[in-house]
Amino acid sequence: MHNKIVLIVGAGDYIGAAIAKRFAKGGFTICLGRRNGEKLAPLLSEIESSGGKAFGFTMDARKEENVEEIFKKIEQEIGSIEVVIFNVGGNVVFPILETTSRVFRKVWEMATFAGFLTGREAARYMIPRKKGSIFFTGATASLRGANGYSAFAAGKAGLRGVAQSMARELGPHNIHVAHLIIDAGVDTAFVRQRIKSSGVDPETLASDTLMNPKSVAEAYWNLHHQTRDGWTFEMDIRPFAETW
Repeated sequence: MHNKIVLIVGAGDYIGAAIAKRFAKGGFTICLGRRNGEKLAPLLSEIESSGGKAFGFTMDARKEENVEEIFKKIEQEIGSIEVVIFNVGGNVVFPILETTSRVFRKVWEMATFAGFLTGREAARYMIPRKKGSIFFTGATASLRGANGYSAFAAGKAGLRGVAQSMARELGPHNIHVAHLIIDAGVDTAFVRQRIKSSGVDPETLASDTLMNPKSVAEAYWNLHHQTRDGWTFEMDIRPFAETW
């Protein structure tokens, strides 16, 4: 059994991986959940080769039984989860007339419903211990809908509402709930491809125009280490050049 466990739900190759490596550097045992669990192998190997402990799980956070199973397995076989970070994406762009009910429902499931399931299960274990942190990754769309982002904005706004309610309910139980708004394009292959598709060469962007995933990881690290007389519920981060 290991102490100081963080579970990252939605452990992708960029933000999720950066969070995992930052918490591993800080002495945490890392648990990673991803729909395609086999893709976690390189990250698990990197953490372990650096002297850390890491465990990977195939996890579809939209599936209630799967979420319950993973939490139970970690709690029984690895140890008590101290931090849960919900980092599932769902960023899609469709004009309203091209937004099918299937797309809208899928994005809602990924952003809002999966966040609810993850947060609820985390609370189930943390409330009796009266200790823990539950963090949710938000976006610009959490606050306002943009042209073509009706599904994504609805999903992220819903997640923000879930996080707000949980923060008010769980704070008195000594559980820190926070919502991190990333008001920027993060430096990922997906974002760079979108920029390129818009006619701009991402290589011509000024340094630090795109957010480094490590900066997101550092924000989560700092949130977890706030003293409880000054807990942040909502933090927004953006590069210096962002026009907001």
